[in-house]
Amino acid sequence: MQASKRSKPEPAPLAPIKVFGVVPLVEIAPIHLASEQIYKGEAPVFLGGIPSLFTANANGLADVSGNAENVALRASVDHPDLRIILTVTEGLYRIVARRSAGITKIADLEGKRIAVMPDGSSDFFLHKMLKTANLTAADVVIVPIAYNTPVTPMVAAREVDAVATWEPESERAAEAFGADTIEFDGKGIYREVYNLNTTTGVLADPAKRASIVAYVRAIIEASRRITADPKIGYSIVAAKSGLGPEFVANIWHHHTFPAVIVPDLLDVMVEEEAWLAAKSERPARTREQLATLIDDSIVREALKED
Repeated sequence: MQASKRSKPEPAPLAPIKVFGVVPLVEIAPIHLASEQIYKGEAPVFLGGIPSLFTANANGLADVSGNAENVALRASVDHPDLRIILTVTEGLYRIVARRSAGITKIADLEGKRIAVMPDGSSDFFLHKMLKTANLTAADVVIVPIAYNTPVTPMVAAREVDAVATWEPESERAAEAFGADTIEFDGKGIYREVYNLNTTTGVLADPAKRASIVAYVRAIIEASRRITADPKIGYSIVAAKSGLGPEFVANIWHHHTFPAVIVPDLLDVMVEEEAWLAAKSERPARTREQLATLIDDSIVREALKED
């Protein structure tokens, strides 16, 4: 008599998770693709970020959220239970400036009005760029903006001489400056490290942890697809942001989608922590303390099962 084959047990259903991030940005494209087309469970994406892990809004609390390393550093001062579990996107920032304001090199930014989001990743980027010309923020005029401040009217009204921010506002600023544009990119100096974040409390829940491992695996697959065929990403970002696909295509090359924890993440965080601590007049955390904020166990588990 032939032995019957044992059937493989069905995997347990994935527990629902809530995902938060700034919905229209390029950085979040792999997250949208993972939630909508790849992940087998329920993982809606809501507007928010790391603060959504700790403060509920109408959509509740986040289980995971997308944000830059800068936001993780600032939030983890009060919430040391925050954990970075995956680098989704790297964003290459640039300074876009008005050439006719006498700007042909970084050193020419001295005394100029620069639109930037104070204390954010673009502010740290500006700090790093100015440092290459032995300048500091005290040598320029900071014009503060929020993450969603339209810069085009500021450029048109000649209220600023330069803009240091992320996409799409950098591209909009370049369009507004027109033929008078000069750009300085941060390649080799600074790039945004946009991560997926969660908390130790969420990871301590076995059902949620299993869902997050599966979700990270879906993001890894989404990143592969978007890298192989960027048009998939163009259409996602265009639909979420209201930007035209051609506009999205023009800014796409300022981003990469590694879907790992980038090897120099801790180095970036140590340097940025010192800058943030000085601005906040608090002691900087040690390298060892910052290292606890990075948990690579989720991505290792996701890759093992990939």
